[in-house]
Amino acid sequence: MDGKSGKDRYHHGDLREALIAAAHKLVIERGAENFTLADACRAAGVSTAAPYKHFSNRDEVLAAVVSRAFDVMAKLAVDAARSKGEGTLEGIVAMGCAYVAFARENPALFRLMFGQHPELKKQRDVIDEGHSCFETVTQQVQAYCSAHQIDADAKQIHMRLWTFVHGVASLQIDGDYDVIEPGFDYERMIAETTPHLLQP
Repeated sequence: MDGKSGKDRYHHGDLREALIAAAHKLVIERGAENFTLADACRAAGVSTAAPYKHFSNRDEVLAAVVSRAFDVMAKLAVDAARSKGEGTLEGIVAMGCAYVAFARENPALFRLMFGQHPELKKQRDVIDEGHSCFETVTQQVQAYCSAHQIDADAKQIHMRLWTFVHGVASLQIDGDYDVIEPGFDYERMIAETTPHLLQP
């Protein structure tokens, strides 16, 4: 033991990271709408005054959580593409499946990233990380178009793909597929639909 209480054991970046980690855990466990900044402080083992050394309010803490989530999503997309071949149909399908898998594994976080809390979309870090994540996939689409001599706007094609897989992800985490067709193979649908969406 170092003789310090939980409320004064953090310093500088450690305190910031502890609060982000605590908020992330609470989002996963309760949903973003079901905890306060004071709850995050208690979970991190710090005083309720501690956050204001790094964050102005709860939204800024949640923005940091969302920014990290977009970074994770981008890395998952890159890993998925590399596992099947960058710039290939298989790689792009794998990215789509990875997107849905992320939503399934992190439904509360996914909902927070996409519209549950509109104020977060105004936060610069969220905007930057969201764009960076989007650009990661657009690059794979561009590589596919170049390899197949497709003269089209890669960003527009990516918008189609994103709209499709985001819809799949939302239906999946809301349990709608289970109501209409239990055991529906959404991965097969992604694999069968993606080639059509890649056309100009």
